[in-house]
Amino acid sequence: MSTISGDERRADAAASSAAARTRAAGAGAAASARPFPPGFLFGAATAAYQIEGAAHRDGRTDSIWDAFCRVPGAVINGDSGETACEHYDRYRDDVALMKDLGLQTYRFSSSWARVRPDGGAVNPLGVDFYSRLTDELLGAGIRPWLTLYHWDLPQALEEDGGWTNRDTAYRFRDYALSMHDALGDRVPVWTTLNEPWCSSFLSYTAGAHAPGRQSAELGLAAAHHLLLAHGLAIEALRERDAALELGITLNLTVAKPVDPASAGDLDAARRIDAQFNRVFLDPVFRGSYPEDFLEDVTGLGLEKYVKDGDLAQIAQPIDSLGVNYYHGEFVSDRPAAHPLVGDAPTTRQTRSPFPAADGVFNHPQGLPLTAMDWEVQPDGLRELLVEVEAEYSGPARVKLYVTENGAAYDDTVADDGTVPDPERTAFLREHLGAVLDAIDDGVDVHGYFYWSLLDNFEWAWGYEKRFGIVRVDYETQQRTVKQSGLEYRRIIAARALGAA
Repeated sequence: MSTISGDERRADAAASSAAARTRAAGAGAAASARPFPPGFLFGAATAAYQIEGAAHRDGRTDSIWDAFCRVPGAVINGDSGETACEHYDRYRDDVALMKDLGLQTYRFSSSWARVRPDGGAVNPLGVDFYSRLTDELLGAGIRPWLTLYHWDLPQALEEDGGWTNRDTAYRFRDYALSMHDALGDRVPVWTTLNEPWCSSFLSYTAGAHAPGRQSAELGLAAAHHLLLAHGLAIEALRERDAALELGITLNLTVAKPVDPASAGDLDAARRIDAQFNRVFLDPVFRGSYPEDFLEDVTGLGLEKYVKDGDLAQIAQPIDSLGVNYYHGEFVSDRPAAHPLVGDAPTTRQTRSPFPAADGVFNHPQGLPLTAMDWEVQPDGLRELLVEVEAEYSGPARVKLYVTENGAAYDDTVADDGTVPDPERTAFLREHLGAVLDAIDDGVDVHGYFYWSLLDNFEWAWGYEKRFGIVRVDYETQQRTVKQSGLEYRRIIAARALGAA
């Protein structure tokens, strides 16, 4: 994505967000509802470590997150996914809940540490769980959508170097084929990786996520090997079954300069775009790393890990691209007077996740905030989808989905047992409106997945933040559909975004 030209096209973020609300209000006044296209899929997403629990049952062994949760100060309250939402035992009830909400598709991840513990032989009990879950989904008329990797690398592989070890990419291909052996006849859509930016730079450079290493070079090595793993798995799965819909999910952002007339601010936005978005988009779609990105990371060791043929392997044709969007970035080469942190307030020291953006600073835009101190910028989703379609998915004829979008708020149970969450409900409506705005702009968006179905273990935040449209009482494991979940059910049933 060309940040400089994009910034020249864009208005100020707050003005853009206001314009989106104005468009939505005008559309509501002009018609009673804004319909979604025929075939548009409504879903929700989760991740294995965040909801399954049963972390050491039926043959599952430590993942890097099990180990990281035991590091003092790494996770708030020392929380872990040992129990989580007990989805491993309650999956039938959870699928019934999905059916009641009207979900058409459910995006879940499989735990590598459950399927091939310690990175070794296939564990039949672990595979059987995902087989039973798949059958339950199909029986409820819900399309299963499998993500192979949502950050839970077996700890034994991390002790051999983890994603900094090239061999892990080949181990991932083998794991992918093991999952295909089990589910290939019933799961139509396969995603290789979820948010490799997080499992490389946030995990190996910032040290904020498992395994907690802090090195620019190791983050670059991890990013490259994750991409290589993606390409190897796509090729192997394609050879197995050409009918599968194969893809990857990337978390992407809209990076804007605080002052579009400042060369330093423009370069700050370019760096974030290169080191957040294009570092993954360009290899997958164009078979190369962006030239400006390579200039940014010169001397940090990336060239040691890129072998002949790697980029062609990474650029295996895909069928779908998942876009995960939560907020934009408003950046400068000058520090903000009152910066928004947005990171878990753990006691363990971390560093910037960006390998070569130490002089880049985030600034608040004056937009509403979630409980994570993330700004609510729905029009950023529209902008992002327009740009990704124009520059990547459109020319490649790849289906585009919003595979994660959601917000944490500190909602509570009312006296009558309901869970009113008007802020999350508004967030959901505004972002679905942004998807419709993108469709109006000519973007062929095929579906939307809310993050998340359930309140769950939120990584370094532990259980402090709730993203679900279904509340989980962690003491009793009782599920309660929130106001936002009821609104999502109405939207799905109507297949339209009606007036608020």
